[in-house]
Amino acid sequence: MKNGVKPKTNKMAEKGCGNKEKTRSDDAVPGRTEQILCQPCSSKDKQTVADVFCSTCDEFQCTECSNVHTTHAFLRSHKLVNAKEFKTIPVSFDMKGTDRCGQHKKTLKFFCEDANQLCCSTCAIVDHRKCHSVVEIQKIAERSASTSSKLKASLQDIREKAETVVKYTKSSKEQLNQDVKEVSLKIRKMRDNVMKMFDDLERSVAKDAESFKTETFDKLTKKQSDSEKHIADVTKSLETIDNVQQHGTPSQQFILAHIMNKRVDELSSNVDKECQRLETVTVSFDFDETLKLPPLSISDYVPGQLTLKYSVPEALKPITQVEPVVKLTKITSIDLKQTNEDIGEPLYTGLDFLPDGRLVAVDNRNKKCLIYNEKLEKVGSYSLSYIPQSVVAVSEEEVAITCGGYYKIDFLRVSKSNNITLIRTCKVKTQYASICLKDEGHFVVGIIDDTRPVRIVSLSGEEKNFSINFPDEEYPIGTSACTYIRNSDKVVLTDRYEHTVYIYDIKSNTRVVVKDDQIKEPWGVAVGPSDCILVCSNKTNSILKISQTGRVLSSYKLDMKLPYRVCVSEDKSLIAVSSNLKGGRKLQLLKVEY
Repeated sequence: MKNGVKPKTNKMAEKGCGNKEKTRSDDAVPGRTEQILCQPCSSKDKQTVADVFCSTCDEFQCTECSNVHTTHAFLRSHKLVNAKEFKTIPVSFDMKGTDRCGQHKKTLKFFCEDANQLCCSTCAIVDHRKCHSVVEIQKIAERSASTSSKLKASLQDIREKAETVVKYTKSSKEQLNQDVKEVSLKIRKMRDNVMKMFDDLERSVAKDAESFKTETFDKLTKKQSDSEKHIADVTKSLETIDNVQQHGTPSQQFILAHIMNKRVDELSSNVDKECQRLETVTVSFDFDETLKLPPLSISDYVPGQLTLKYSVPEALKPITQVEPVVKLTKITSIDLKQTNEDIGEPLYTGLDFLPDGRLVAVDNRNKKCLIYNEKLEKVGSYSLSYIPQSVVAVSEEEVAITCGGYYKIDFLRVSKSNNITLIRTCKVKTQYASICLKDEGHFVVGIIDDTRPVRIVSLSGEEKNFSINFPDEEYPIGTSACTYIRNSDKVVLTDRYEHTVYIYDIKSNTRVVVKDDQIKEPWGVAVGPSDCILVCSNKTNSILKISQTGRVLSSYKLDMKLPYRVCVSEDKSLIAVSSNLKGGRKLQLLKVEY
């Protein structure tokens, strides 16, 4: 009805019909009638049943109120219908002009199905007279029910999408505010971390420099004291010579000259040695290139990048680091058999490559240091006075060897012509098994039967502990090996009988415990390509490749039993492996391919 006004109704229930009332006539049940009230009477708070409906007045009226249509001449043209028949009469609705043609301002009464366009009578005659299907809207209006449902569904969908946009934009605004705050917080955090780093750096460097100074001062003080004593001896000798020359007899002068010749030779020899050993000791500190910031204002040089971007929201996908695919291929293999000069079957407990590609091995059973070329042909040998445990290349022509029964490290020179000579012996305070280079001046060593299983030792024999909270565990000889990953400052330790590999992060003092069905009695360990960890799995006869996060990346099955020690060449292109199978020990050379 016009303006959406509904006629008032009066529901009357007869006896036996219950108390509930329906609000729609099509919901009526037998014994119940719905009565429409006269609207003029209702405005006077009178409840009178309507008898007719005037479509012009657009209201229900009782007989008395409808009599005005006969009383007044201008109302006589109004069309009155029985109120009970009204529900079959279309109800008018104010379309507010949307039902009129925009061009001719006439009511839209036709629909051109060919052009899919609403038409007024003028449009139908003028613009669509050649169309084949122009029909009255009244005749096809019944189709609008399904169309209305589709329109409502489409509008609902549009509203949901718009609500999603509103929700997402609100969330984006909140996230943007948070991101802007995070930028400042991140810079402040970085500043605090950098300041802490420099504070820690200052303390660490000052400590090392002070330690070096103390050590060097002692040496310089002794050198100075010895030279001052030489000066005093020379001064005293000069005075004696002058006195004898002035007051002594020729015989006394001859005797003194003879004695002084020996004294002068001795003093000259000692002073010459001191002069040859003269060295300037300095301490300096230089930043790496990455920290040498130019002295520019922050407007000229910003140590970072502010990223501003738009992105389409999408489901987050896990990022998996892609490890390089490494293939190992056997180059050659030799059987380690006892010779006439051996006292037993060879057992290589230490392996390492020299920078030029030659392989150094120590034979634990026969007390030897041996050199092999790229074809695994023995080209050099040196007899040791002790049972060696491990070996590491220190420089182009120098190796260091550890021994379990003695507190020492031997340094041997290996010439280009494969001659081996002992250079020096360094005394230490604990017994070492495995050994590898930490940096140019220090080793990382595995300790035998000690609750600190891994330590740092300088090339001069000074020991110090890692800042790691090791478990209270002692490793007898042959039950563990260690290595060091220089680029990430991590120590790797194998535990043979726990079937475990430990990866210790020095910076954070944390560890990763690696256990896997493929790890069975791990022995030798080395740093492989891309700083992965290579471990000899004794009982599976394989070399395992493990990431620094503790994931077993791959396994390479060897054609030898009980792999024992492993080492990697400086350019990461070769791997050497020795085995510990009694009666079937081998040494193999493998090629690394990407």
